[in-house]
Amino acid sequence: MPRNIRVLDLFAGAGGLTAGFREGSKRFTSVAAVEMDIAAAASYEATFGSGIVFAGPIEEWLDTQPMPENIDVVVGGPPCQGFSTLGKQDEEDLRNGLWRHYAETIKRVKPKYFVVENVAAFERSKQFRQFVEATEPGGFLEEYAFQHRVLNSADFGSPQARKRAVLIGHLRALPFPGFPEPTHASQPSARRERYRWVQDAFLGIPGDPDRDHVLGTKSIEISGRRLAGPFSTRELHWSRDYTDLSRRRMAAIPEGGNRFNIKEADLAPCWRKHKSGSADVMGRLYPDRPSVTIRTEFFKPEKGRYLHPTKNRAITHYEAAVLQGFPVNHLFVGSRTAIARQIGNAVPIPLGAAIGRQLASVL
Repeated sequence: MPRNIRVLDLFAGAGGLTAGFREGSKRFTSVAAVEMDIAAAASYEATFGSGIVFAGPIEEWLDTQPMPENIDVVVGGPPCQGFSTLGKQDEEDLRNGLWRHYAETIKRVKPKYFVVENVAAFERSKQFRQFVEATEPGGFLEEYAFQHRVLNSADFGSPQARKRAVLIGHLRALPFPGFPEPTHASQPSARRERYRWVQDAFLGIPGDPDRDHVLGTKSIEISGRRLAGPFSTRELHWSRDYTDLSRRRMAAIPEGGNRFNIKEADLAPCWRKHKSGSADVMGRLYPDRPSVTIRTEFFKPEKGRYLHPTKNRAITHYEAAVLQGFPVNHLFVGSRTAIARQIGNAVPIPLGAAIGRQLASVL
């Protein structure tokens, strides 16, 4: 029987990448993880087992903790806000330097393979160039080589279009495993299925949120703090209170519409002044295509195309988790905002599964 594949998960969040790897192959076993957000760390442990997550900064983990042994794969996505294409870019953002801690972990743990995922813009950053230099002759990771590619999660069966830069590294003595081949496309063919659409993902989900009664009924103590949860993915189908103005705005937006469908009297002053710009603001998700990228504030329609395709509301936490591909048995801990952040920061599970299958084929 093939042995388990031992995984170390860095910047682990709620465990989206690990969940994807496990969907790709049950041989993947998370033996250790590092996550500084207490709520996300609690979600990870609730889902994958207690005692495996270091809930603190990775630099503190490197300074104080013994390194796990016999690690086959290191996975993780160092925070990327400083060179994200959203908002102000700042290559000197301190969070961008966290890649060095990831690289230092590789040096100490000496895995067979490693996987880095990040925003597509990562490959044009200074940090990416430094990673390349570290693996060149004389670099502190010269034992390793890696290749990178920008992958779209929709190409691998996710009902969400989300592009991520994926780096797959390997000991030079081992073969490069290759990148997974796309399995889905906008136009189906003999080799690729049709993209999964929003309406495919939402099939069977009640149109009206039906799990408000769960809120306030569960709590757990973590590091001396009491947090809400754990909640299963299905238990995240929560409603929100909207103002009368918000309800009028949403009611005015037809299928596929956006803020340009709202009458002048109900527009925010900033929208009245800008008649052009993003058509995703206050936009309804298109039912017959993959969703836009699910970000951390999907519950705010003014942040993007996050209105339900037909209902006058933003998508719920449950619907966002479904669009990310989280399985029904995944558990989440924290406030509504904390859980939304965990969902939005995750790697779509179908993309993680495709990468995991590729690695499992060579391990």
